[in-house]
Amino acid sequence: MDFLQNTDLVISLLVGVVVLCLIVVVFTLKQSRNNAAPVEDAHTEALTQQLLELGRSHGELAGRLSQMSDLQNRAQQTVNERLQSQERAITKTLDERLSGLTHRMGEGLLEQTKSTAKHMSNLAERLAVIDTAQKNIMDLSEQMMGLQDILSNKQTRGAFGEVQLEMLVTNALPPSAYSFQETLSNTKRVDCLLKLPNPPGSICIDSKFPLESYVALQEADNEQDKTVAVRTFKADVLKHIKDISEKYIIAGETAESALMFLPAEAIYAELHANFTDVVEKSYKAKVWIVSPTTLMATLNTVRAVLKDARMREEAGRIQKEVMTLLEDVGRLDDRVAGLERHFNQSVEDIRKIRISTDKVTKRGERIEEIQLGDESLVEELAPPPERLE
Repeated sequence: MDFLQNTDLVISLLVGVVVLCLIVVVFTLKQSRNNAAPVEDAHTEALTQQLLELGRSHGELAGRLSQMSDLQNRAQQTVNERLQSQERAITKTLDERLSGLTHRMGEGLLEQTKSTAKHMSNLAERLAVIDTAQKNIMDLSEQMMGLQDILSNKQTRGAFGEVQLEMLVTNALPPSAYSFQETLSNTKRVDCLLKLPNPPGSICIDSKFPLESYVALQEADNEQDKTVAVRTFKADVLKHIKDISEKYIIAGETAESALMFLPAEAIYAELHANFTDVVEKSYKAKVWIVSPTTLMATLNTVRAVLKDARMREEAGRIQKEVMTLLEDVGRLDDRVAGLERHFNQSVEDIRKIRISTDKVTKRGERIEEIQLGDESLVEELAPPPERLE
């Protein structure tokens, strides 16, 4: 654009110089014409006219150049306006996009902040749970130490087995089906007595167990100690089985078998896995070894036996009630039969009434069709009176 403006200025200067030269030439020619011969006047006049035409042409060219310059300026202004408009549009678009991007980034950061806060809250909750679990583990460890102290003492160990036995029995059976610390006819006191009808009779349960030999077996770290511990454990268990068989199996008073309750599943599994000969001898002595799990199954069987015995006791009354019920059903059947007869008779009476009403209706229709003046016709057409059934 600056180049075009400089070009217009140069052209204007050239036109001015040319016009000035023409003026000088014309003035010079006029001065020389006064001194020259008349022959040259015509030629000089023609040259003057050409110079004037050239000046006018240059004037028109300068005007056109001025117009072109104006058009160029207006075009430049239009282009500038369009460029400014586009620049404003681009600036607006960029501002909107930057604003949207900033808004989205702000929302994203806000959501990320919320998510981070939520995760931190969940992490804090989980850490609190872990702390609680760790505290519970420590409490459980202390309780296990206390339990170990309890189990290391024979009397407290027996009390622990009795408590566990009592909890299982009371949860499975009604109060009338058992008793604790029952004294038998031989003055022996049993931990629990299951009161069953004959057969099989009341079943005694013993909850004491020689735990020391089992602990020694588990703590043996060489073959010699393990051999001694196995021998001791087997002897203690067999002695305990013999004591239960002699104390708690009484002919005519208790059942022909008794239960030896082990308060730990591990001891039960150890006996059945590695001391099958001891288990077989317990079978021969009619002493059944039970753990908390198998005792619960046994108690459920006892509950079914009690229920069956109660059903047998109530069988006579149930049979009497059934006979009374059958008599009531017979009377109900007779009454239904009588009601059926009355219903059938009512249906027959209704049928006869419908026949009579149909006859009355037909006779009324015939009377309505007869003209009052045709008395003879009435007498001829009148049928003999019919008796209503």
